[in-house]
Amino acid sequence: MKTILSLVIGAALASAQLKTPSQTPPVPQSKLTPEQIGDIYMARKMFRAAADTYRENAGNSAILWNKVGIAYHQMGDLNGAKKSYEHSLHFNGKYADAINNLGTVYYAEKKFRGAISRYKKALTLAPNSASIWSNLGTAYYARGKFDDMTTAYSRALQLDPDVFENHGLVGTRMMDRSVADRARYHYEMARMYAVSGKNDLALQYLRKALEEGFKEKEKLQAKEFSALRETKEFQDLMAAEPRVL
Repeated sequence: MKTILSLVIGAALASAQLKTPSQTPPVPQSKLTPEQIGDIYMARKMFRAAADTYRENAGNSAILWNKVGIAYHQMGDLNGAKKSYEHSLHFNGKYADAINNLGTVYYAEKKFRGAISRYKKALTLAPNSASIWSNLGTAYYARGKFDDMTTAYSRALQLDPDVFENHGLVGTRMMDRSVADRARYHYEMARMYAVSGKNDLALQYLRKALEEGFKEKEKLQAKEFSALRETKEFQDLMAAEPRVL
C-alpha cells in the first residue's frame, strides 16, 4: 500500500511540475558539456543562466572563469566581470583573452590608461588579434591620441578587413565600441579607411560624421582624402549644410 501511495504521489508531483512554467527555456542537455550549455544560454542572451552554468562548473578553468566574466559583463555587472576575469588570470596569467577583457572593464570605468596597459599586455601574448588592436585604438581615441588610434586601427584592419563591421563578442574576447564624441570618432574612422584605400567605407563614415554634427569641414581637405576629392559623393558631402544639433 505504501509503495502504491508513493507512486501516486510521485506521479501527481511530476504532473504538477510539468504544468508549472519554467523560469528559463530548457536547453537540450544530451551529449552537451556544461560549457556548451552555457554557450547556448549566451547565444539566447540568457546571461544570468549562462553565468550560473559556467561558474558552477568552472573549477580551475581559466577559460570558463573568463566566460563567467563575459556573462556578467553583458549584464552590466562590471564588478562581477572584473572579479571573474581576475579569477581566470589566477589560473592562467598569460591568458590574453582575459587580460583584454579586463581592459574592457577599465575602459567602461573610464580608466583609459589602465585599459591601454591591459590591451598592450594582451598584444604581447596575442599580437595578431584584430579585436585587441581595435580595443587599443578605441582607448587611444578616448584619450585624444588620434594618430595612435589610427595606427592601432590600421593594424586591426590589416589582420581582419571586417573587424570594424563586426559587432558584439568575438569568441571569448570582448570588443568595446562605446565612444563619447561619435562625430569625431566617425571622422577618424573615415581617415583610417581612406589611408587604407577603402574609399567606399571612408565616404560612409564621413557621411556618418557629418550626420552626427561634425563641423570641421576643413579637416576633409587633409591629404588622406586626396583620392576622394574628385568623386561626386565627396563633393556632395562638402556642399551639404552641416547638421545643427
